[in-house]
This record gives sequence, C-alpha cells and structure tokens, in this order.
Amino acid sequence: MASVIEKTIRKAVTPAIQAVASINRTRLPKAADNPFLKGIHTPLVTEHTLENLAVTGAIPAELDGRYIRIGPNPFNEGGKGHHWFLGDGMVHGVRIRNGKAEWYRNRYIRSQNLEEKGGPEAVGGPRRGFGDTVNTNILDIGGKTLALVEASSFPVELDDDLESVAYSNFGGGLTGSFTAHPHRCPATGEYHAICYDGPTQDTIRHVAMDNAGTVLRETDIAVRNGPSIHDCALTENHVVILDLPVTFSMQALIAGHKFPYRWNRNHRARVGLLPRDGSSSEPVWHAVDPCYVFHVGNSFEESDGRVTIDLCAYETIFDGDMAGPYGKALGLERWTLDGKGGKVVRETIDGAGQEFPRPDERYFTKDYRYLWTMGLPDDGDLEFVAPMPFYRHDLSTGRRVQRDFGDGRIPGEFVFVPRSDEAPEGDGWVMGYVIDRNSGTSALEILDAMSLELVAAVHIPHLIPPGFHGNWIAAS
Repeated sequence: MASVIEKTIRKAVTPAIQAVASINRTRLPKAADNPFLKGIHTPLVTEHTLENLAVTGAIPAELDGRYIRIGPNPFNEGGKGHHWFLGDGMVHGVRIRNGKAEWYRNRYIRSQNLEEKGGPEAVGGPRRGFGDTVNTNILDIGGKTLALVEASSFPVELDDDLESVAYSNFGGGLTGSFTAHPHRCPATGEYHAICYDGPTQDTIRHVAMDNAGTVLRETDIAVRNGPSIHDCALTENHVVILDLPVTFSMQALIAGHKFPYRWNRNHRARVGLLPRDGSSSEPVWHAVDPCYVFHVGNSFEESDGRVTIDLCAYETIFDGDMAGPYGKALGLERWTLDGKGGKVVRETIDGAGQEFPRPDERYFTKDYRYLWTMGLPDDGDLEFVAPMPFYRHDLSTGRRVQRDFGDGRIPGEFVFVPRSDEAPEGDGWVMGYVIDRNSGTSALEILDAMSLELVAAVHIPHLIPPGFHGNWIAAS
C-alpha cells in the first residue's frame, strides 16, 4: 500500500506530468492517420431512432427484450494520441418483441467529457474525478441496465430507450473504480469483479455484490506496476485474478499517449485464486508463462480442487506505441491451476486467432460443453479486411462448427440466448451485429446456436462502427 506521503507526492506531480504530456502530444501523428477514426471506424454523427425495421427470415417468437452493444464513438475529431479504447461511449440497441424488430436506437453516453466537447448535456450522478467516459460493456445488474468501463468511471444507468439516466456508485457502496466485466454466479446470483484504477499502481480490488446490485464488500489486493486487468473469472469458491504483463507506462503517458498501458517484459505473469467469500485477502498465486488475456470464456473447479479456465490468449499485446490492441493471437486455450501455487498448465484447444468467447451463461462456474467465439483476421489488421469467421466449439468432442459471413462482412461479439430457462445447454440462438463494408449497412443477425445457420437478420441502413461488448437483456 502506498503511504500517505507517496500519494501526496503523486497528486502534486500530476499537473506537471499532464502539462509535459500535452506538449509532447502535439508531436504525435495527426488524427487523420489514426485507423480508428476512419474507414469502418468512422464515428456516427447522428443519434437515430428507426422503427419497423426490415427483417429477413423469422425472428423467434420466444425473444422478448433488447440486444444492446456499446463501443467508442469519438465526438468531433479524436485528436492526436487517440486510442480506440478511449472514444466517447455510444450504445446501439434493437428492441425485439412478438417476432418483430420494433426499433433500433443509438445514443451517446451523456458524460461531462462529451458535454465539454460540445456534445449533449451531461446527466447527473456521482463522478470520480478521473474522467467519466464509459464505452465498454452493457449488463443488467439488479434489474438496471448499466453501461460499464474499467479503471476510471462509475457505471451509467440507462432507461428502456437507451437514454442515459445517471451515473451510479451502487448507492454509495462502490468506493473506487469498477470493471467492464463483473461476473454473475448462476447459483447464488452474486456478482464478482476485479477492479484496477489508473492512478493506483500498487493495489487492485475485489468487489462483491448481491443479486440486487448492493455492494457486499471491497477487498484490497497488493500488486506491482499497475497491471491492466480487463477480465476476471469465477468458480464455485474462487475469483480468478489475471495479473499479466500489460502495465501502466509513465513513459507512454509523458510521451502524450492517452492510453498509457504497454507490454512490460519485467512484470511477473501470474494467476491468483482469491476466496469468493472474503475469508482471505491473500490470493494463492500461480506463475504462468508471459502472455495476455482480454476475455475468459468459462472457469470451474474439478473434484480434486484444480481450477480450469478457458480463455483467448495473446503472445504479446500493446508492445510499443499503437492506436489499438495489436498483438499476436494464440487462439483458444485451457489453463489448469492446481490450487496450491504451482505453475499454470496451458493447453491449446484451437490455435486459430479468436476473441469474445461466450458460453451459455447458465453454465458459468460449471463444467460445460459449448463455447462460441469470433475469429480474428489472419493478418492481424484491425481494419478487419481479412475474413472473420464465427465458431462454435464442442469441448466434449473437439468438433468446431464454422460460419463465414461473406466478403466484406464483419461480425462483432455474439451472445448466446437460451430458448427458455429450462432448455438444455446450447439450445437457443446466438446474436450480434454484422457490418457490411461494401454496402455501408449493418444487421443484427440471429443464428441457430448449434448449426450457426441464419434464423433472422434485422436490417439497419447504416454502418455501426466496430465496438466492444453486447448482451441480450430480456424484458422480464
């Protein structure tokens, strides 16, 4: 833990560092050269409300709710030093009911940062003083639709029409930053999150909440170098902490880069198991070969106490100054932890580059069979010119089913929706946005979860820029 003196010094030098960073930022490449501000990443300038959308196929009558995805959409020019992860938040949603697509809406998250740049008026609610841009995930927590981001701002509550209502610290229970990836336990309804904070390099926090979104406890965990921890994992008894070699970089910050995290060869890679029940604040750490993980598919405990984690790994990421998450993808892996502090055993399930692993969430924290992932382009170009397939993995048989979307058609994250609460694992649909660079249009595609055949497509007459995370939020 940093001493009071250290914290005071850190606060005192921040204005000077920011001043130097601002000067150095003027020397960085022009915004016009940033690939995340042009092409398919060109920000939308209009908030649309489109009703009675055209549909190909037949929307399943069982679906009643909204598919909502969020991503960065810089207001006006992104500016020098812009990074894809930092654009103003914009949500895109489709309301489905009675076999019809009632509307599509896109709305900015009404932040103070946005208002200061000439955007719509900000909504109220508590702020943290570290910027209030929110752009990474959308979840239903305690019956409220919340937009989330890691390392900085509190979440933002949205209404049924995707309008920002207010910033939320869960009734005062959240004392620091949150995460884009809290995980809900299907058995208990509890949410668990691992949260890091930009200005704090020696501490991360475990936040536990009940099913209503009330914070039960916050637990400090000692770390070094300010690691960027995008996701965590959850088992019956543990929260899994991924302390990997992407850390805060003062050099990048002073150089003017707005996203100050870089690959750090001197940071020890490790995976921690922390008791979910708060009985200890000391994780059992397991060394792992250096790599990085954005997203976990699922995690569970074996009968002998070992922990299994399925995830998408990278050999390196952010290794140098770059405007987005460029790195070498290693594919879908299974990691096994002995639970006693031994080295993590890594096994490749599928070596093709892939991301956004999503299970049937009813089976999260349990042994399971099916996982859906989005394929990454072979050339690593985040302009997404190369083909990007979509996969369903059968982890019992090792069989992979693949869907190809066609030339110039680019899928985002797809989420599984069960046919009913009682349906067997994998019985339902997967859905997500697909953009067509050739026609400049988009579609919400609903696929059969097993065959990956198209069930229905909701057509949207403009291109939705590639974003981050989406979820199906049922009307009930």
